[in-house]
Amino acid sequence: MPKIIALWAVPRSTSTAFEWMMRQRGDLECLHEPFGEAWYQGENPLWPRLTAQSVRTPGLTLDGVWLDLEERARKSSVFIKDFPLYIDHMWTDKRADLFTHSFLIRDPAKTITSMYDKWPDFHEKEVGFPDQRELFDRIAQKQGKAPPVIDSDDMLEDPFKIIDLWCQSVGIPFIEEALSWDPGKRDEVSWWDGGSFHANLRNSNGLKPQKRTQYIDIEEAPDRVKIVYEKMRPHYEHLRKHRIRG
Repeated sequence: MPKIIALWAVPRSTSTAFEWMMRQRGDLECLHEPFGEAWYQGENPLWPRLTAQSVRTPGLTLDGVWLDLEERARKSSVFIKDFPLYIDHMWTDKRADLFTHSFLIRDPAKTITSMYDKWPDFHEKEVGFPDQRELFDRIAQKQGKAPPVIDSDDMLEDPFKIIDLWCQSVGIPFIEEALSWDPGKRDEVSWWDGGSFHANLRNSNGLKPQKRTQYIDIEEAPDRVKIVYEKMRPHYEHLRKHRIRG
């Protein structure tokens, strides 16, 4: 059975823009956070801010997502973008072997402040860095080498070079045309709240070279955000040592 190409990211890391680029290729079936959908609004949701009014989808479970992925991989070439935080309790060697693993990281000063802007009541579990590092270390130890890592800032500064190198690392051809698209609806990535997190993607026309965004002064953030940042920074730095360099 062909392996599924996986990009394991953290929230607010430009991962959906990367996924949208993968969708433009046309040679892979692309899945948008299927584990996340089950974790947040499946039959038995696990997210820590769950309330009695939270959305639940009968029949949608994490175990069902695993089975669905295995079935899809038997029929076609698949790409998945998701966050390890949803399935940190479910890994086995068999499940790890289902994927060609890669990782997308971003400075937690940027991801956490962005998450706070969208979700002021976010839970620390939803930030995702410890779970990403845990999976990275597991795969690196199993393979005897680090899986490919992209830093979002590197990608945005030189998308053609970084994505080309990533394609080489996961064994697929680089398709330059896939880095451009027209602004418009993004229904394929809108299972959460009608896609409220993806306004920038709807207005974008591709992954184009751009200057690195300015450093965010985390000292201006609320105390709770600063505390979470200090906890997450070492996990980001751990993966960053292995990032793809242009």
